[in-house]
Amino acid sequence: MIETTSKPLSGKKGLVLGIANEQSIAYGCAQAFRALGAELAITYANDKAKRYVEPLARELEAPIFLPCDVREQAQLEAVFQAIRQSWGSLDFALHAIAFAPKDDLHGRLADCSRDGFLVAMDISCHSFIRMARLAEPLMEKGGALFTMSYYGAEKVVEHYNVMGPVKAALESAVRYLAYELGPKGIRVHAISPGPVKTRAPSGIGHFDELLDQAAKRAPLKKLVSIEEVGMVTAVLATDYAKLITGETVYVDGGYHILG
Repeated sequence: MIETTSKPLSGKKGLVLGIANEQSIAYGCAQAFRALGAELAITYANDKAKRYVEPLARELEAPIFLPCDVREQAQLEAVFQAIRQSWGSLDFALHAIAFAPKDDLHGRLADCSRDGFLVAMDISCHSFIRMARLAEPLMEKGGALFTMSYYGAEKVVEHYNVMGPVKAALESAVRYLAYELGPKGIRVHAISPGPVKTRAPSGIGHFDELLDQAAKRAPLKKLVSIEEVGMVTAVLATDYAKLITGETVYVDGGYHILG
């Protein structure tokens, strides 16, 4: 007999990295995690971001609220130490962080600087691997790890430039982590939303055109919202999805099936 509950994440503890403001995909995910019963640890990137994120953390009733610039390994480690001290374990963690220097993001991949490429890879990809390494010992009973990707990892998307190869590396890391952590019951996924009207992608050239094209071409003829991305991610964190791992899960109205 299949047992169901309206709060399938009740009693679960989760970490959310990457909320910048109320328009963030990470915030949509955090809302969904909380709606399904989870208790959350929330981080903010720096003092400038704190004033936008702190009210959201209060709304989410987060007992852990700490700074975490993923470029600073000590800050990331401090977050996990706080989780260990407060909760003793962790059930899921979301990494929704990406960055590339503007000059490298706006230019051709062929012209991307070495330093710019390394920065983009470190923040957007390797920090997820570091998060997974720190989460692993706290997931003795299994768990789930999530990161955010985009269709530009699989196909060429005009103006996505250096972030395409970076996201491709991230999706590959997801598969390898799923393989390595699977025996411990830890599932790993990349969530790949369609274009969302958030502040984060505003650095991508011609982003409004990308939004318009996605809405017109997607089979479901609409843009995805942060709430819709959040609910898919939250369901994957529940035991209902305990035998799914290593996937890139598209939440894009079907856009990715088009040639």
